[in-house]
Amino acid sequence: MGQKLKIAGWVAAGALAGAMTTVSLQTVARGAMAPLPLEELQQLAAVFGMVKSDYVEPVDEKKLISDAISGMVASLDPHSQYFDKKSFKEFREGTTGRFVGVGIEITQEDGLVKVVSPIEGSPAFRAGLKPNDLITKIDDTAVKGLSLNDAVKRMRGEPNTKVDLTIFRKDEGRTFPVTITREEIRTQSVRGKVVEPGYAWIRLSQFQDRTVDDFARKVDEIYKQEPNLKGLVLDLRNDPGGLLDAAVAVSAAFLPENVTVVSTNGQLADSKFTYKAAPEYYLRRGGSDPLKRLPAALKSVPIVVLVNEGSASASEIVAGALQDHKRATIMGSQTFGKGSVQTVRPLGPDTGLKLTTARYYTPSGNSIQAKGIVPDVMVDETAEGSPFAALRVREADLEKHLQSGQGEEKKDPAREAAREEARKRLEEEAKKPNADRRPPEFGSDKDFQLAQAISRLKGGPVLISKTQVERPPEEKKEN
Repeated sequence: MGQKLKIAGWVAAGALAGAMTTVSLQTVARGAMAPLPLEELQQLAAVFGMVKSDYVEPVDEKKLISDAISGMVASLDPHSQYFDKKSFKEFREGTTGRFVGVGIEITQEDGLVKVVSPIEGSPAFRAGLKPNDLITKIDDTAVKGLSLNDAVKRMRGEPNTKVDLTIFRKDEGRTFPVTITREEIRTQSVRGKVVEPGYAWIRLSQFQDRTVDDFARKVDEIYKQEPNLKGLVLDLRNDPGGLLDAAVAVSAAFLPENVTVVSTNGQLADSKFTYKAAPEYYLRRGGSDPLKRLPAALKSVPIVVLVNEGSASASEIVAGALQDHKRATIMGSQTFGKGSVQTVRPLGPDTGLKLTTARYYTPSGNSIQAKGIVPDVMVDETAEGSPFAALRVREADLEKHLQSGQGEEKKDPAREAAREEARKRLEEEAKKPNADRRPPEFGSDKDFQLAQAISRLKGGPVLISKTQVERPPEEKKEN
């Protein structure tokens, strides 16, 4: 257990450094290395020598080696990554919820940078960037051909400096420039309020260093305002993940002590582990337990957890644990399906490797990878439905994604038909004024899914989804 106490898992959305990622930060002393393929390494050395001696102009040896490592790691899956000096520093800054940039979560699509979500209150958010916007240029540099890491580097910078982004908005069929002033981004990961007498809403937008403390404070505030709480909505929509220990702690706040929260499994002995709802599984060395100050009633208050396609990794761990232990009703849309563990290992004082080392499993033993959490009750975004749900990308749509390990993925021909229909509707929707197309803010009085969750807690009717269906399960391999 001593080694596990050193782990701080970071599940970042594509945004801060890559697409939807769960990571354990640890240094592992490696034993005997696997045998090296000498013939292939000789070929690599030969190519390196030819490039250095024969290329049209001199090349930087360190950059060649760095790019070779990056290419080797990037070929594995969407979440493994090599960190050079600058990106490693930025990655570590991201775990604190503070960095200097424009404030967007990103991934890659067709060689371009795709906006997963602007961070609430950030310069990008204020500039009007939207999910699914494509960034085609950063200043005068075309994005096509840049790695995601390079794109992040170009958008980061010093506070109060400007960066020019060229945006292609598919649903409007137009390209336009946006100038954004960089600033320190401090993401507020916990919000909440009493929605109406007896019922409260708590939203977690990411799992960061401060999340568990902020969560405990917010719960305390709510109970002081409403001591006889009858129901709570835990909102994990568009939560891309964050720190693994924070996810275990939030789960433990609602679950009986010592029950399983999540387990991991991979090749290494260290990757085979079960995390439980107990302080030794989420407390960092020397830290006090923020859950001790939570009211005892939190263990039994009825809960609805709201999720959607943007709920990934750490948020899926929480939803899966509460669902499997029948502690909450999960409502919304099938989640992203980011169920793999990335371990970050330093390669020196200022570089590192983020490598996929395990898969996550819910307490009942189901793999989250490429599947996600299927809600107990499918609920649309609006009373009219979720007509564009088929267009949203999940882990299973990412190129080179890791499979669940519990069967081969089954192709669904009806999905492409649904996507085509959604594209046509999107074209019609794009003709409407921007104000008419802006979705209601989470937690507002126009938040349809929140209203359905409150109705469920009261024992009232819920308007079940008109458009959503579970993605097909994977087919089992025949032995």
